[in-house]
Amino acid sequence: MTPARKKATRARKRRRKPPPAERERLQRVVESLAHHDPHPKCALDHANEFELLVATILSAQCTDVRVNMVTPQLFTRWPAPADLASADQADVEEVIHSTGFFRNKAKNIIGMAARLVSEHNSEVPRDMEHLLLLPGVARKTANVVRGECFGLADGVVVDTHVKRISARLGFTRETDPVKVERDLMELVPHEHWIAFSHRLIRLGRTLCPARSPRCEECYLAADCPKRGIHA
Repeated sequence: MTPARKKATRARKRRRKPPPAERERLQRVVESLAHHDPHPKCALDHANEFELLVATILSAQCTDVRVNMVTPQLFTRWPAPADLASADQADVEEVIHSTGFFRNKAKNIIGMAARLVSEHNSEVPRDMEHLLLLPGVARKTANVVRGECFGLADGVVVDTHVKRISARLGFTRETDPVKVERDLMELVPHEHWIAFSHRLIRLGRTLCPARSPRCEECYLAADCPKRGIHA
């Protein structure tokens, strides 16, 4: 076992495991989410793996609603990896300007498209290793694409909604997304990993926003330790 894996194993052993009653509460939360949102879907509009990959890169520090307003024009002008790979960066920046950090994002999606063309026959790779080598792709983006497009779950996608609501529900005390994901992977059954994130994101946009959560209407209120507390 490598030193890194030994360290991770020791860290897991040090973490407090929830008592049976707490695990039962967490299981009720997972089941209630599945019952009330049985067919969750990705909030980013896309027609294929390439479009979702681009949209997810653009969603960093930006709302999905804003990304969905930008991508129709983007994909009309550059519908395939080869088109985007040969695009002028200034033109791409103009189209995606409203998503924020537009210069870096334009550079990344053009570089990503070029890598798809040169190394992957213009197809989005399925495996985590090759996805993480693409410009602009970190673990969250790779998890989104693998889960939504290929049905493969290596972990739980942690965005601002998932991070916030997981803390409110008592799934984690961590603030770092990597550590939050680790806690969720231990508590949430593997078969729910992909859908779980979509469900929490939808809950965060409807009943449990960062400000003024609508606890009186929330179907998870009975099992939420922080119901009524804006934290």
